[in-house]
Amino acid sequence: MRRRALALAPALALAALALGARAESWPEARRVLPLGGSVTEIVYALGEQDRLIGRDTTSNWPPEANALTDVGYLRALSPEGVLSVSPDLIIAEPGAGPPEAVSVLKSTGAPYVAVDDSFDAEGVLRKVDEVAEALGVAEKGRILHEKLAADLAAVGDRAAAVDTPKKVLFVLFLQGGRVTAGGTGTAADGIIRLAGAENAMPSIQGYKALTDEAVIEAAPDVILMMQRGDPEADAAANGASSEADAKRAALAFPALAQTPAGRNGALVMMDGLKLLGFGPRTGEAAAELHDLIYAGG
Repeated sequence: MRRRALALAPALALAALALGARAESWPEARRVLPLGGSVTEIVYALGEQDRLIGRDTTSNWPPEANALTDVGYLRALSPEGVLSVSPDLIIAEPGAGPPEAVSVLKSTGAPYVAVDDSFDAEGVLRKVDEVAEALGVAEKGRILHEKLAADLAAVGDRAAAVDTPKKVLFVLFLQGGRVTAGGTGTAADGIIRLAGAENAMPSIQGYKALTDEAVIEAAPDVILMMQRGDPEADAAANGASSEADAKRAALAFPALAQTPAGRNGALVMMDGLKLLGFGPRTGEAAAELHDLIYAGG
């Protein structure tokens, strides 16, 4: 853990050198469409929100973004919906799709920028750089980059001070009698590591439904779940009528109840976009998660 944190400082410095490395920018664009919650957050954090003319469904932070025209769900876009707002610049997370819709959008003539989406400190800093460069606001990008780099370095120091990292199981869904959890290569894995903990399911890639035996064998110290922004919807997704009921239901779930986290009632929830978005709040999210995981020592 200490070695990983010490390696973070030069990596952040290298990421800083990348600022302005991309050649293309469109400072004249006045009808900008962000696709992806983290991109929208970055545009607001840069103070360039007056140029936005829409958003995708995942873009719900800051709250005022909800007043923008919704062009559809990030992974199920229709070209007609996107083009209805007449963008002169599209900045998208790589997860935007389906591929055929993206192909149509790229063929329209409006610049289409796909930003980095790596789930680590270097990746989120590159994403900030790339959005700032696309918008043509390099100085604003430098300021935001440096602030986020400082936040990430601070939480990296706290992670380095952890002698015995706790194992955290990220639970995406509890449905059909199965636990769907996050493995490596996921935003959940990335934020758990930034918070100074270990993913309880390093043996799986992506998000997968687990057998009861796999959950019990993972023996997580903490269960992590996300709030999606609507407490009633969050609860309903997990077969409960309130967030408190959702937590009780999760801790009573047979496989989870047999883990150290289940026996100790160690379940934490965080806002989904803040937790997994890897946008400008990532340092804050990692620090908050660190506090939740290690509360009480």
